[in-house]
Amino acid sequence: RAMELPPSHFPAGRAAAVALGYLRYLRGGPGRGLQLRQLRRARRQDIEDAGHKYSLELELEDVLDKDRTVTCTAEVLYPLGSKSSAPEVQVTVQGELRSTQEADQDFYNRIRSLEKELVAENIPDSHGNVPPHLEPIHLLAWAASGYVIWQNSTENTEFHLAQVKHVKQVKRSDEDLQFDYVVLLHEMVSQEVIPWEVTVLWHPRRGARVSRDRRQPGH
Repeated sequence: RAMELPPSHFPAGRAAAVALGYLRYLRGGPGRGLQLRQLRRARRQDIEDAGHKYSLELELEDVLDKDRTVTCTAEVLYPLGSKSSAPEVQVTVQGELRSTQEADQDFYNRIRSLEKELVAENIPDSHGNVPPHLEPIHLLAWAASGYVIWQNSTENTEFHLAQVKHVKQVKRSDEDLQFDYVVLLHEMVSQEVIPWEVTVLWHPRRGARVSRDRRQPGH
């Protein structure tokens, strides 16, 4: 039994945030920031013994290429009764995302050539500004926090990345770049702001991989 939901319906928006987080982790990086332009359609289905499944149609844009939008269909299944397992997400993107190959390579080379490891905090700053040289670091945090949002969302939460509180590059002996982030996630339902530690590995050919994440204690 499927039920059409108005796109403005809160549960539809919460499911869309999960799908977007998943897709940011999968397809985002220092050269691409995916954001939701419009939630076009949402359906909810109660699947016996499995959970609630949301079928969504989203219109997305890349913050670095706002003239072009892509359509994405997504299914988000919140498993029954389990607080500990992540929603199951499937996404299909229709249309071409702009290639980030060149930007990725430039960023990779720039970071590899730094004499001192990069350290930064408060991105964006209190005025909402992101310095241009930190934009890729900010977008990589979008990708990394996308993983955290996907893994930790339930039907009753809606997480958004509010700010990168702190980021520190860690030198490695292999080819990956490593960044240790502390991000602030804003949970829209409880209005809580939660600091989260996330370590992300990134390489132009392999994309972003979160190697560890931890909700900071005391929150």
